[in-house]
Amino acid sequence: MLLHMSNSAGKSQSTPLHSVSVAGVVVREDGRVLAIRRADNGTWEPPGGVLELDEAIEDGVRREVYEETGIKAGVDRLTGVYKNVSRGIVALVFRCRPEGGAVRPSDESVEVEWLTPTEVSDRMAEVYAVRVLDALRDDMAPSIRTHDGRQLL
Repeated sequence: MLLHMSNSAGKSQSTPLHSVSVAGVVVREDGRVLAIRRADNGTWEPPGGVLELDEAIEDGVRREVYEETGIKAGVDRLTGVYKNVSRGIVALVFRCRPEGGAVRPSDESVEVEWLTPTEVSDRMAEVYAVRVLDALRDDMAPSIRTHDGRQLL
């Protein structure tokens, strides 16, 4: 069976629109990971944000990490794909390594710290902590998870 989907003007939308975001889990040699406390809601998260339309995915990861933390990051590998079903956001998360720069807050981050995995679990909401912990796993297969913005489904 073939389904026809169209987003033509004047017709009702039949395919869902999603936003794509990227995040970098920057891991130091000592195993600590880069985290920000967001300026808008005070939550701890890995640095990241919405991918721009004309931007390559890995360039978006590097840009977001640098803008929010002052750290220049090299992108190593995709570690997870996470869908927020309540907001229509698909997040691509990458394991990264620090390549320079100096930690500093930004307009988007009021604090920037290198956290241990235990501190990640203590400070971050489940939907963000799992992204970091997935990125720290040794296996190379990316995780694919769904959540509602607060909890995994």
